[in-house]
Amino acid sequence: MGKVVLMQGNEACVEGAIAAGMRLYAGYPITPSTEIAEISALRLPQVGGTFIQMEDEIASIACAIGGSVAGTKSMTATSGPGFSLKQENLGYAALAEIPLVVVDVQRTGPSTGMPTSPSQGDMMMARWGTHGDHPVIALSPSSVEETYRLIIRAFNLSEKYRTPVLFMMDEIIGHLREGVTLPEEGSIEIEDRLTVRFPDPKRKAYEIKSGRFIPKMAPFGKGQRYNITGLMHDESGFPTNSPEVAEKLMSRLMHKISDHYDDIVQYEAVGMEDADVMIFCYGGTMRAAISAQEELRAQGKRCGIFRPITIWPFPERELRDFAPRLKKIVVAEHNYGQMVLEVERIAGKYCPVEFVGKYNGTVLTPQDIAKAVLGQEEGKEA
Repeated sequence: MGKVVLMQGNEACVEGAIAAGMRLYAGYPITPSTEIAEISALRLPQVGGTFIQMEDEIASIACAIGGSVAGTKSMTATSGPGFSLKQENLGYAALAEIPLVVVDVQRTGPSTGMPTSPSQGDMMMARWGTHGDHPVIALSPSSVEETYRLIIRAFNLSEKYRTPVLFMMDEIIGHLREGVTLPEEGSIEIEDRLTVRFPDPKRKAYEIKSGRFIPKMAPFGKGQRYNITGLMHDESGFPTNSPEVAEKLMSRLMHKISDHYDDIVQYEAVGMEDADVMIFCYGGTMRAAISAQEELRAQGKRCGIFRPITIWPFPERELRDFAPRLKKIVVAEHNYGQMVLEVERIAGKYCPVEFVGKYNGTVLTPQDIAKAVLGQEEGKEA
């Protein structure tokens, strides 16, 4: 067993990222993610890495993209307003297949909102925020220790699939302090991107061998010259207006994620073995859900919890497996109702789907969730 230390969620995010190999952080301070920048500024020079504060959020993700193109594992972090500004470059990184981790510590409301209050209001923006069809992987931790371990997985997935990965924290987890068991040295599985060790200068950077989805590309400055663009491109990396080439590229980008669903998607099921009612939640909301479930079980209610760890791709196969034997699903979120739309799409034909949420800067309590479950049951029995 490794060493147990007391950490804040934002601190665990940085320490896990460094353990994963992150050596460039480019960002701009914004509550409630600012500690990620502050701790990165302290820690990265200690491990031979680089911290740089850019002039704004657009420049921050652009800098991180540049660092990744040069072969350095890179990360940026922000909250809602900054996440909005990063969207165009997220699309660029997805199309150009540039590994990158973007952390969003969510806060309440649109625009400037309530900077120090919790929220999960950016979940649909994580999927659809940038324009056009595009692949996406998004993860959401529910504890400080999981933040440490899951940010490592975010880097591994980003490197393996050459795509930006979104790390959807919330203020609850970002500012929470808990004990974290650090893994023993050498026990962490680290994924490094596919590269060309001895590149042929004439080789096409985006060339895909039969049966593969992910291109091998040497970092800039490592012997292979190639073009990177935000336009639709052919295997050489240069722009194209060919419908056939564009369709082939887009199909590959989408299928490199969807065809590896089993490798990417993770979820947690608590007490679902005999459950006839499900609490669906994610991120920091899981903490209230656990207490609500314990209270309901004590009253004889067969209540379980389904928590997606991978938010996108959405774990619809697993949710669909549970839905036919349920009397109801209660979706608990810190927003006005976002992931409830996905739950309704997948499970709505099998059982009623109800929503309980908070979007005023306060948190859902166990009693809020338990009351929603019991209220539905009483309504049914009446």
